[in-house]
Amino acid sequence: MNFSAQELRQLALPLLACLALLAAGSALITWTEGRHAAAERALTAARAERSQAKERLMRIAEEEREVKEKLEIYRRLKDIGILGEEQRLEWADAMARIRTARELPDLRYRIERQQPLKTVPGKPANVEFYASRMQVVLALLHEGDLLHFLGDLRASGNAYYAVRSCSLGRTGQPAAISGLSPRLRAECEIDLITILDRAAKA
Repeated sequence: MNFSAQELRQLALPLLACLALLAAGSALITWTEGRHAAAERALTAARAERSQAKERLMRIAEEEREVKEKLEIYRRLKDIGILGEEQRLEWADAMARIRTARELPDLRYRIERQQPLKTVPGKPANVEFYASRMQVVLALLHEGDLLHFLGDLRASGNAYYAVRSCSLGRTGQPAAISGLSPRLRAECEIDLITILDRAAKA
């Protein structure tokens, strides 16, 4: 199809307009794709940030739970007197109370000098464990008296009482007419363990 010069002149303006619209459309598509890609990147970054924030919150919640648990353990240890310097007067009072309450016919003990325990794996740097070895000799009417004595000792607090050894034997004395003469003798080694928190002391 042949166009005359006049027809070509008449079509020039619409053709230019069409080319301009095509260029504008192409530019708009390119700009839209760029905006879409930027939005995708922003969404990915936002999701990653939200995931990191969620992980941080979970870590904080876990750390808070661990701190609460450790504070509860610390409070319990403090309540029963295990934390701090050894309390020899309280230990002596406890032994006297147990002897009187259980009506033990003979109870003798000796507490050795306090010694540091070996380092416990995972313990805080400022926390130290100490043990005072106690040698106990007591006369018993029957085996149950020994178990009651050890139970009362642990319940008295002021230390953690770790029984290292106990030996039980007969005294060799003949039975009394009343039946209340002690026939058994127990010898025990017990560690009185205390915990010293130097950071709390400072």
